[in-house]
Amino acid sequence: MNNYEQIFFSGKRFPESNQAIVMVHGRGGTGEDIMNSLSKALHLNDFYIVAPDAEHQSWYPYSFLEPKSKNEPYLTNSLNLLKDIVDNLVKTGYPTEAIYLLGFSQGACLTLEFAAQHARRYGGVFALSGGLIGDELNVSDYTGNFEGTPVFLGCSDIDSHIPLGRVKDSTELLLDRGATVYEKIYPGMGHTINQDEIKMVTELIKYGRIQ
Repeated sequence: MNNYEQIFFSGKRFPESNQAIVMVHGRGGTGEDIMNSLSKALHLNDFYIVAPDAEHQSWYPYSFLEPKSKNEPYLTNSLNLLKDIVDNLVKTGYPTEAIYLLGFSQGACLTLEFAAQHARRYGGVFALSGGLIGDELNVSDYTGNFEGTPVFLGCSDIDSHIPLGRVKDSTELLLDRGATVYEKIYPGMGHTINQDEIKMVTELIKYGRIQ
């Protein structure tokens, strides 16, 4: 079972571009929306951009805080889609350290979950309003080592969808898996992406660290 409708692409592929980014939209969004709204803001002119569409605009049906089994088979299918995209980018010629992963909301949760289940050296992993998936975080679900991959987690302290505790727990697990984690909590922010998050992600893409 596939739970995606289509995949949007932008930019030149390898070897005309030497970096790629996978953008994962939130519930109710589309790949085209997140690609169009963030590619200019993040100055991704030299990137090959891949942005899949979830079927019915949702990667899995229930809250990310439900037991993983409740969101099956959609959760596994969505994770497998990201794996297929990354594997195809590697086959095209991009090393994993030149591949970046970015998601917002439900897409941020999916992005973090995929990266943590397949930890290795990526260019960067950016989760905007998200956390690792499941009613509990089972360390045995996550393998590999990020080898210093810069990971940014940005979220509100009062987000109605993403509990602050899950953001903190996700940070700790990612640190244990060898990521260099930049966590930033924004007091009173809504469930959205703000300009400071754009700045943080832009710096991590450009410099590999926060300036």
